[in-house]
Amino acid sequence: MTDLLTPIQAALALPPTPLTFTEAGALPSTFAVTDLASASIGAAGQAVAQLIEQQTGRLPGVTVDRRLASFWFSSSIRPVGWQVPPLWDPVAGDYACADGWIRLHTNAPHHRAAAERVLGKVADRTEMASKVAPWNAAELEQAIVDAGGCAAQMRTWQAWQAHPQGLAVNAEALVQRQTYDTTTDKPWLGNVARPLAGLKVLDLTRVLAGPVASRFLAGLGADVLRIDSPAWNEPGVVPEMTLGKRCARLDLKSAEGRQVFETLLKEADILFHGYRADALEELGYTANALQQIAPGLIDVSLNAYGWSGPWRNRRGFDSLVQMSSGIADAGMAWKQADKPVPLPLQALDHATGYLMAAAAIQALSERLKSGRGGSARLSLARTATLLVEAGQVPEQPALRAEEPSDQGLVVEQTSWGPAHRLLAPLTISGTPLQWDLAAGELGSHRAQW
Repeated sequence: MTDLLTPIQAALALPPTPLTFTEAGALPSTFAVTDLASASIGAAGQAVAQLIEQQTGRLPGVTVDRRLASFWFSSSIRPVGWQVPPLWDPVAGDYACADGWIRLHTNAPHHRAAAERVLGKVADRTEMASKVAPWNAAELEQAIVDAGGCAAQMRTWQAWQAHPQGLAVNAEALVQRQTYDTTTDKPWLGNVARPLAGLKVLDLTRVLAGPVASRFLAGLGADVLRIDSPAWNEPGVVPEMTLGKRCARLDLKSAEGRQVFETLLKEADILFHGYRADALEELGYTANALQQIAPGLIDVSLNAYGWSGPWRNRRGFDSLVQMSSGIADAGMAWKQADKPVPLPLQALDHATGYLMAAAAIQALSERLKSGRGGSARLSLARTATLLVEAGQVPEQPALRAEEPSDQGLVVEQTSWGPAHRLLAPLTISGTPLQWDLAAGELGSHRAQW
């Protein structure tokens, strides 16, 4: 197994508590994707174990099932009699340019509109391909970004290492941790079975990485309130990502919405956000302002391309970062393919999510000792660096691919109908990962604790 755990533990300042991995095999990839899944979930488990030991004197054992970890990095829900909507917009994907490849991310209607402002309206992928074909990849990437859209030219790892943004993000810490001077005297309200009981988590994130983090915390007893803007929707991931959460809508650009947000924030223990690096600051919510509203707050954020360098405020998603950072190019060479070959799933999102969860729990342990709030900043591109620097791996036996039997599934009554949810990939002795709320629609709850 590739050692991805050691750099993760170092980044989080986690003591190397015992961790057991079960199940053999790996997802097919030139990179250690199953090892990344197992290590990031394992680190989150170790953070929980550290918290429990600190509060009770008892260190629980932690076990990660590599096969279930790989499944959860893709999808943990199995609908019964209904279907999850498609993950991708019909024209999202990779296209050949005059001098290479580009990926267009068009899942959000305004991102598709931005691409079409540059390329013209299209009905399908064939039409899009003909419009992309004459372009230089770097010029098209820049044109779509300038129009407010999302695109990424396929680069090699060597080109990314020499690129101003690659240089910047590769020099950053995997987890940028900071402790604040503001303090709180909030006690631990949890117990071994539900170590995060009584903890209020305000989640402003969307799509995958941040929602993975808050879903994990909900499984340990935290009260998670997810906030979305009035118009936002992501039907393809909502059944996967709203497990254990209440979901409300707020317009943070309106005076009324800001007032409700600040009322919620005053009581929050943890804030997750994944806006572009400057977005919350532009609304007046700098790190210091957040601490003034909620002394002792644990403030955990992520972005796509890192927190320094020319692209720090660039919109981005896992699939785009895989193109920019050389992952899709390395996959293409590995497969001897004639088009980009990404990772078999959105591993950067999921891994970053579990690292966010671990950072939040680690900061909670620190706050329970010193009273001081803290922050952690992560990025998909820096997680990509972790994976690429671990090296390409030889072909490994495939994980058993068959679906789990009924014994490996939990029945869940979602907003869309019944579903089966996979058993959690993480076992912490005495601390079951279990979710009190089934997955539900965005905006189905009120914005209140």
